[in-house]
Order: sequence, then C-alpha cells, then structure tokens
Amino acid sequence: MKLHYGGRFNTEDDFKSKGKHHEGAIAFREPGQAVFAAIANGGCIVTLILLCLILYFMAGRSIREFAPLLFPASILSVIMLIPHEFLHAVCFKEEVYLYYDPSKFMLFVHGTESMSKQRFVFMSMLPNIVFGIIPFALFLVNHNLLLVGMVGAFCISMGFGDYINVFHALTQMPKGAKTYLYGFHSYWYK
Repeated sequence: MKLHYGGRFNTEDDFKSKGKHHEGAIAFREPGQAVFAAIANGGCIVTLILLCLILYFMAGRSIREFAPLLFPASILSVIMLIPHEFLHAVCFKEEVYLYYDPSKFMLFVHGTESMSKQRFVFMSMLPNIVFGIIPFALFLVNHNLLLVGMVGAFCISMGFGDYINVFHALTQMPKGAKTYLYGFHSYWYK
C-alpha cells in the first residue's frame, strides 16, 4: 500500500485520472454524492441516538454523570477519523489517496484497485470493528467503561457510509465478482 494525501475533494474528475475502468463492468445502484451524504449523516445521527440511549440505561447513571462525558467522547471519536481512514488504506495493496470534503463532513480514502467482495467488506468494516464495535462491547462487559462505550457508539455511528457500501456489495455483487472504484462510483465485474 502506498498512501498519498489527495487534499480537498473537488470533483469526481479528480479520481478518474487515477483509475482504470474495466470494459463491461456494472455500476452499483447507489445514490449520488449529495444523497449518499444525506443518508449517511442521517443514519449516523439516528444510530448515535439509539446507542447513547442503550449506554445511558445500561450504565444506570444519572444524567448529571452521563451528559458531561458526551463532549469528550465526541472529540475522541473525531480524532479517530484519521486512524479510521488509515485502517481502510492498509487494506489496499496498491496506491490509495486520502481526501476530505468539509461541505459534506466527509473524510475518505480512494483506491482504484479491484478486490473481492470479501476483501471489500473486510476493508470497509475493519475500522468500525476496531474503533466502534470493540469499545462498545467492552462497555457491555464492564459498565464502568462508559467513556469507552461512548467513543465506540460515536465511532459505530460515524461508519454509516461504510455500512451503505457493504450493503451494496453484499446485495449487488454475484459470487466471484470483483469490485473497484472509478470516479466516485463503485463497479463490479466477473
């Protein structure tokens, strides 16, 4: 893997020069950038609220003890965005680029190599497991780890865009197919 800093994302054309489009590849049925961002951000908020309610009731603490931990948990989870994207990046064998788009609250990596459905799902889920599911599970085992659980809840919810991508791969790619990015869209081919 060779990670490059791509900088601020401007247009889809930034990506097209970095990838190869396979003849006969089929585009994923997925929403455009603005709709994807709206779904991901909306899903993030709903997921976060539900997970925080679970944390609150399972911790058995008063709102005075619970509420002051929300701000540090949110700051820690934002700090985790860079390692989150780095974990995505290490799953690529070839070149990968890190971009950000502040207008859509997005930080993401973009690689153009082909990968199997299994590797794509693993790449998409790895940071959500490491920074979200594991810390949240630690809280479920030990309710004294409330801050750890909160960071996990924030990180789980912030991975909503990854879950959308996994859903598309699992529901649209046939067995034995490979997927890749071209521009801002995912394609599959056999």
